[in-house]
Amino acid sequence: MKYVKQFGIILLITFLGEILHALLPIPVPAGIYGIILLFAGLKIGLIPLDEVKDASKFLINIMPLMFIPAAVGLMDTWEIIAPSWLQFILVTVITTVVVMAVSGMVTQAVIRFRNRKAAGK
Repeated sequence: MKYVKQFGIILLITFLGEILHALLPIPVPAGIYGIILLFAGLKIGLIPLDEVKDASKFLINIMPLMFIPAAVGLMDTWEIIAPSWLQFILVTVITTVVVMAVSGMVTQAVIRFRNRKAAGK
């Protein structure tokens, strides 16, 4: 029953993200609204971590399974994608490298900031 309650909380937050997406005229995906709502709820203590932790771990563990429908969709539209497969691969590789680089730089900046803050105490 614990998992049903935790999953229900996550679904409710996801639904609230969908509502925000429909109401706000900003081109932000509903999932991003949901992630922001969940983060804010966890940060301010409105949602205790124990209330979503186990279901979240389960969802993270099965995440690769969630990409199967998208992969099948790509295979189903191969005749459309085939003429420009090289561009798809280049964009995928380039954006992956950029995301990794930016994530690394942001992580290093946060670590430096925390170290300076700790040294200043």
